[in-house]
Amino acid sequence: MKIVIDTNVFISSFLSPKGKPRKIVDLWKKGEVTLCLSVEILSEYIEVLSRFGLENEPELKEVLDLFRQHSYCELVVCDDRLNVVEADPDDNRFIECAVVARASYIVSGDKHLKELGQYAGIRIISPAEFISAVRQI
Repeated sequence: MKIVIDTNVFISSFLSPKGKPRKIVDLWKKGEVTLCLSVEILSEYIEVLSRFGLENEPELKEVLDLFRQHSYCELVVCDDRLNVVEADPDDNRFIECAVVARASYIVSGDKHLKELGQYAGIRIISPAEFISAVRQI
C-alpha cells in the first residue's frame, strides 16, 4: 500500500515515540507500507527536523539511510502543479506526490488537507484513521 505522510505527521513520529505517527513510520520501516516522496517533501522533512534540532538524532540517520537505499519508498517527480488547497498552497505538494505515485492515502493532521477528505480517489485521513484502516486490512 502506497502512502504519503504529511510533514506534521512525519515530524511527530520523532517527538512522540509511542504515538500513532511513530506507528505509521514503523510500518514503513518494516516494509508494510511504501512511503511516497517527492524532492520537495523530502527537503521539507529535513528542513523541519533541523529546525527542531533533531538533525543529530540516531533515528534520523536510520530514516535517511532508508531514503538513500530506497527502502520501501518511492521517489516521484511532480511535473504538473495542482492548485487544490488554495488556503495553503504548500500543501499541494502532498497531493501532487500522491497523484503521481498513485498512493492510496495521504496521512495528515493538517486541517486544510483533511477538509478535502479525498482527492482523485486518494483518501486524506488522520494518523488514527490510518491505523484503524490498516487494522481492517
